[in-house]
Amino acid sequence: MLYNTLNQMKAKNLPEGKYADGQGLWLIKRNKMAGKWILRLSIAGKRREMGLGRWPDVSISEAREAAKEARRVLRLGLDPIQEKAKQKFQVSCLTVSDAVNGCFEARQAELKGEGKAGRWLSPLSIHVLPKIGDLPVDELDQHVLKKVLEPIWHTKADTARKAMNRLNLTLQHAAALGIDVDIQATLKARALLGKQRHTVKHVPSLPYQELPAFYKWLCGKPYLSCLALRFLILTAARTSEVRFASFDEVSGDIWTIPAARIKTGAEHRIPLCNEAQNILEIARSDNSQGLIFPSPRGKPMSDATMSRFMEREGYEARPHGFRATFRTWVEEQTDTPFEVKETALGHKVDKGIIGAYQRSDRLEKRRELMSQWSSYVG
Repeated sequence: MLYNTLNQMKAKNLPEGKYADGQGLWLIKRNKMAGKWILRLSIAGKRREMGLGRWPDVSISEAREAAKEARRVLRLGLDPIQEKAKQKFQVSCLTVSDAVNGCFEARQAELKGEGKAGRWLSPLSIHVLPKIGDLPVDELDQHVLKKVLEPIWHTKADTARKAMNRLNLTLQHAAALGIDVDIQATLKARALLGKQRHTVKHVPSLPYQELPAFYKWLCGKPYLSCLALRFLILTAARTSEVRFASFDEVSGDIWTIPAARIKTGAEHRIPLCNEAQNILEIARSDNSQGLIFPSPRGKPMSDATMSRFMEREGYEARPHGFRATFRTWVEEQTDTPFEVKETALGHKVDKGIIGAYQRSDRLEKRRELMSQWSSYVG
């Protein structure tokens, strides 16, 4: 077998075609001025072709050296094509920002509203990426993570926890891409940072014993925010679900909240008691189309409007806390089954094999429960 059968002058003068240099190295010429180098190899018993670059950008000597290195890698029992792909990817220097964005895109399908609200990214975009976004992801270790998250580890514990979890997913994503990262970096960083000095604070709620008097007082207030609060209390819905509620979501005595606006990502039907329907009629008299409780500009009510009202009136409790008020009342004053209580709050209780077969949302049982709740509230 002849080796090194080509030279620079011969390669330049050859017409379009395929030309062997020896030991599996070939020059493929598209025309007299351009072509490419390939190396033919037998990898795991299969014939493969490995690109070595464009001719004449890659000279004959460079192509021969690259072919020699590929054969050396093959003798070590490795796939030179895969090894080259890994090197090419690593040379591209995937940054932490690139890796985070790639991880986010890969997980979008499982996030509420495909993550368009920005909640998945926000802990990182605010506290992490401005500091280390340009750092190569393979240089991300426990010491870097400790330095970045230490300022908020205790003061903003929940945000720091979310940022750490998302960084862990990012490192796993980078490892799956073939990048040599330390997938235990977050575990090591937690060890360096220590246990968080943080007490979980629940949203303040109103004791259910005080709710009837509060609701009666609320009925005397002429503000739209008070009307929205009354509707929120009677439906045990989340603040965001009420703020973005629209008339076209209501059919008869059923309010159907679409999956895109539900925390669990599943459509939620809420039976409306007579009082809740009366509130809708009051709202409809001022605004027959679009949002039920719009701001003066016709946009969704601000997420602070109802909270600010309660704060100004001297209440420590906040709107979201009425869900806890409802849940406590149901627990202490009724014999409602657990699944019905949780479904009334829009929580997902039927999971796995049970969820595959149990397809009722317990609407009729919840209708009775919400009627009892309305009677108690006043």
